[in-house]
Amino acid sequence: MIRLINLCQTYRTTHMETTALDNINLHVCKGEFVAVMGPSGCGKSTLLNIIGMIDSAVSGEYWFNGEEIGKRSENDLVDLRKRNIGFIFQNFNLIDDLSVEENVALPLLYLGVSKSERKAKVAEALAVVGLENRAKHKPQELSGGQQQRVAVARSVVGDPKLIVADEPTGNLDTKNGEDVMQMLETLRRRGATILMVTHSPEHGACADRIISMLDGKIVNNSPIHLVATANI
Repeated sequence: MIRLINLCQTYRTTHMETTALDNINLHVCKGEFVAVMGPSGCGKSTLLNIIGMIDSAVSGEYWFNGEEIGKRSENDLVDLRKRNIGFIFQNFNLIDDLSVEENVALPLLYLGVSKSERKAKVAEALAVVGLENRAKHKPQELSGGQQQRVAVARSVVGDPKLIVADEPTGNLDTKNGEDVMQMLETLRRRGATILMVTHSPEHGACADRIISMLDGKIVNNSPIHLVATANI
């Protein structure tokens, strides 16, 4: 599903240039659950942003579902992203003025899904995370764990091919963190491809493969079930 070839990303200021990603080569298969780990500043979030089509690399190739997308326009990437990728963030990123069901429905609104179909899909997504009885509540009326469940529901409501999770358990206690990991495993069994950044070795071990990063490079690509391809 995802193939990165010699991918590089640099950020320039007036006086210096910083290399965020240095010749990254990576292959993620459809249906695979991959954890990305490493110290702060190692390039994890940059890698996630490029794979999630939020940012673009300065050089190298990014293949998504058999198509090289590195040279596509920003509008094309926006359309490709909203049709194929769901996001889960550490800070939930819910809209306080909207109800739970309205937050979950947002990706479907962007896709132009009809009202009746939105209602059915939102109900299904909330059932997956066990929040059917909280549909009319506002985010501030929920616990942190419940808010992250809403974020998970929002990420999957449009049946994305890829779920990008940036520290999805980072703001949760142990029990709620374990619940989120169980939900991600359920989604993987249902066919989703998952790319997750985490600092937790226990949560990283739930993945099929752990990618370790340091100074913008992949320094270890450790398979649990699948053979990794750090060098394609």
